[in-house]
Amino acid sequence: QSLVSSSKWLQHYGLKRNKLSLSQILSQVGFQHRKDYVTTLGKPVASRYADGLFPQYERAQDGSVYNLTAKKELILHFVDCLIGAIELYQQRMEWLTSESRQIFGVIQEQCIVIVLDFGTAAPTEFDLCRDALSMVLVEQVVRISRFNLIRAAQDLMKWQQKCTPVSEHTVKSAVTWLWKLDHMTAASHVSSAEALLEAMGDEGVSS
Repeated sequence: QSLVSSSKWLQHYGLKRNKLSLSQILSQVGFQHRKDYVTTLGKPVASRYADGLFPQYERAQDGSVYNLTAKKELILHFVDCLIGAIELYQQRMEWLTSESRQIFGVIQEQCIVIVLDFGTAAPTEFDLCRDALSMVLVEQVVRISRFNLIRAAQDLMKWQQKCTPVSEHTVKSAVTWLWKLDHMTAASHVSSAEALLEAMGDEGVSS
């Protein structure tokens, strides 16, 4: 039962190609208990020869019954495969929820503009925001192609006029620019909209 429960969970995460979905495991550890239509009775009837001979598992999704015939060695093999797959997904989740990815997710686009709207952040919160932004620049932006930073303010501020090729030098320059920004009072909603429109006006920007 624990083997089948683990398989139900894992089949939603693209493991079919590794033959670790529920249906694939069941087909390898047993055979489906069949029903056939009996004309004289006028209804489907399940064979009974396997009753009591094999452990059986009923799928909740469609009510189909499988007779489990696998030897212990094969069951243990699938247990090892499922444990290994679970560990891989745990590692993946830990990576996805660590460092800058915990705040920004994973940046997949190659040309981006980061719009900075610090709202009503107090000075300490302002510094925390800049810490987080510095982290995403150093950890993720450094791996893409082009980027720019725009700050929403009464007088809109741009790090560069257009998206700039990523290099160690440009990332350091952006971090330096970020930490030279002054703490300001909250920008208006109009300022935020203007910054977004300015970002989207840069041709080639994908995010």
